[in-house]
Amino acid sequence: MWPFLAWFPAQRLVLFKWVLLLFTLLPLLSNTVRQPSFLAHLLVSVKRHWSNYLTEAAGIFLFLFMSGLTATAVHYPGSWLAEQLAGHAVLERAVIGLVVGLTVVVIVYSPWGKRSGAHVNPAVTVGFWQLGKIRPADACWYVLAQVAGALLAGQALLLVLGRYFAHPDVNYVLTKPGPDGVAVAFGAEFLITFIMAAVLFMALHTKRLQNLAGWLLGALLALYVVVETPYSGMSLNPARSLGSAVAAHDYAALWVYWVAPPLAGWLAAVLFQLLFRDSPLSGSSIAGPNSSAGSSASTKTSTEPPQHPVE
Repeated sequence: MWPFLAWFPAQRLVLFKWVLLLFTLLPLLSNTVRQPSFLAHLLVSVKRHWSNYLTEAAGIFLFLFMSGLTATAVHYPGSWLAEQLAGHAVLERAVIGLVVGLTVVVIVYSPWGKRSGAHVNPAVTVGFWQLGKIRPADACWYVLAQVAGALLAGQALLLVLGRYFAHPDVNYVLTKPGPDGVAVAFGAEFLITFIMAAVLFMALHTKRLQNLAGWLLGALLALYVVVETPYSGMSLNPARSLGSAVAAHDYAALWVYWVAPPLAGWLAAVLFQLLFRDSPLSGSSIAGPNSSAGSSASTKTSTEPPQHPVE
């Protein structure tokens, strides 16, 4: 626990959490509420881009569902894989990390992922919004779709796996602070999300790495599962944490995962803008700027928000 948190009485600590959450959302809210027709933009966007939103929901559904299946196979007592890996915590996390990383790669480079940009994470969407690569209305729908997909995945895991998913050794694949406490979990989530966003933006900014960004992201997440899980459960993704929390009816420290990752993603985008203001990103597709299904940078026949800046 960080020493300064000991100065806060319990009530003030709760207030501190919600003030921090408001600070995280303030940049997005400040830009959207200035637009008197924002509701109209929301309605128009959902009519035009609903398929992108469904893709985002499906992407995070697959991500959480595969994570839950793998964690259950690795941790549930009596499963063949759990018996083979018993007593080897690092190997257990390595198996989960491998599946998580490969799942991310599949999502990013699938035709559907290329269509929406495969954000699959509110923290990533907030970062691309700050960079001007997705309109505010579309960003809102992306986040809502990501939340919906994660909630459905949590319920689907309950339906399919039942008591296996609820077993204490699996524990609904909840992301919870480790033995070092909430403050360490917050710092860890902020750090790993900031690094992830920075690596992603730099890869998309570097021509020879643009089409490898999804592979870099998958490898980084696999490494995070192995190294960072003991500190915060390795979320990086507010929607993913919410999906597990609702399935478990356990919301302890959920605010950590809804504040630290979006704040880190936004800050990484701000710093990227300061460093590369003269050479912005060409799009927000993690698969690379030339991989969008049915889009072309040289024509104006397709102006879908994941590939084009705010008008």
